[in-house]
Amino acid sequence: MLSIVRSFIQKHELLTPNSTIVVGVSGGPDSLALLHFFYGIQHEWKLRLIAVHVDHMFRGKQSEEDMNFVKHFCDQIGIICEAKQIDVPSFQRRTKMGAQEAARECRYRFFKEIMDKYSATYLALAHHGDDQIETILMRFVRGSSGKGYAGIPFKRPFHNGYIIRPFLCISRDEIEMYCSEHGLHPRYDASNEKDDYTRNRFRHAILPFLKRENPRVHERFQHYSETVIEDETFLEELTNEAMNKVMEKQFNQVTLQIKPFRSLPKPLQRRGIQLILNYLYDEIPSSLSSIHISNIITFLNNDHPSGRLDFPNKLKIIRSYDICIFTFQEKKYSTYAFNLNIPSTLHLPNGYAIISEIREHYPREQKGNEVLILDPDTVTFPLRVRTRRTGDRMALKGTNGTKKIKDIFIEKKIPMHERDQWPVLEDGQGRILWLPGLKKSAFEATDITKTRYLVLHYKEQ
Repeated sequence: MLSIVRSFIQKHELLTPNSTIVVGVSGGPDSLALLHFFYGIQHEWKLRLIAVHVDHMFRGKQSEEDMNFVKHFCDQIGIICEAKQIDVPSFQRRTKMGAQEAARECRYRFFKEIMDKYSATYLALAHHGDDQIETILMRFVRGSSGKGYAGIPFKRPFHNGYIIRPFLCISRDEIEMYCSEHGLHPRYDASNEKDDYTRNRFRHAILPFLKRENPRVHERFQHYSETVIEDETFLEELTNEAMNKVMEKQFNQVTLQIKPFRSLPKPLQRRGIQLILNYLYDEIPSSLSSIHISNIITFLNNDHPSGRLDFPNKLKIIRSYDICIFTFQEKKYSTYAFNLNIPSTLHLPNGYAIISEIREHYPREQKGNEVLILDPDTVTFPLRVRTRRTGDRMALKGTNGTKKIKDIFIEKKIPMHERDQWPVLEDGQGRILWLPGLKKSAFEATDITKTRYLVLHYKEQ
């Protein structure tokens, strides 16, 4: 076993000599063997070892005895032990987390404190090959994505260093044998024998069957895990390159261009969505799975031009025509109405401005729907710039009828989130004269013989 673990550490460069390692020790056989293993190589590798134990206070006196056992063991072999009792049940009630999630949150927070205290580079945890089998199978059944299907990583960034798991290459039986050979007498948690937890059901019902088929099955699962990680790393590089061309990141928000995204290969689409979620979530919610990613891709490939998905932790995914916004901060636009002084520059909430001026001759340089020319004698003052209202209609230039503002927005494919802030120009009688940048009304001046014209320009600020 020792040679297998040593080779695993060297193959994956899990640690370097002259390092400080914090070792998570529950008192069970896995973590006790891990601490003893590092104790055996500490002089060879010039390691500084810190044992860390958390009493989650779920099991009363029994868990307190576990803590005292770990402290006593560390005293016997001369290793510093940082132990702490944390009232996880109270924390769980306050946060409404599940028991396992709350325990993990408190435990890892304490791990970070100890890493800081001793300037440790590594946090070593005792997950082993059987844990890897259970994790991969559970994720197959529940659903996951990308690297999630690889199970437990042998090394990953954590706080100011790394989490390492040197025992992923060996089985639970090998660890039990190690404890027996070295006279270790670990503590056992009775809850591990109950089938209340999903992991325990996999452990008791499925692992024995797999081990009868192949006693070294944990090695096959670990090989699969490492292969998936290698493949995913390569695909992530391709995804990053492709997604940088089709999305724009902002604080707590990502804007995705739908058409170029849909042209990407499906494997990059899936990983691209995962990339967005990883960027937005500080920590991916446990309730999020591959089904959510599939739902987003279906949503983006749907022919319907608009819609919305609500995700865990109040993430909103809002589609409008050719863009999709992923955001935690859905904007609540307020209505506005401003009098348009002449001449003036009126700055608008959408980042544009309307510039008004008087000309003595009909301007020849007018350009499209960004410029409106009015005969002051044909409109009623004051002119007002406001947000849209239900039922708004305008008489369009070159037609005899009127058209709903709503229909103009739809035809021009204006995203839903922009419509509520789009300016509408009306005169003193409430007649809509202009939808800046989109449509002109029948009120635009056509007589070029006048000596006075009002010219309005719609420009980005």
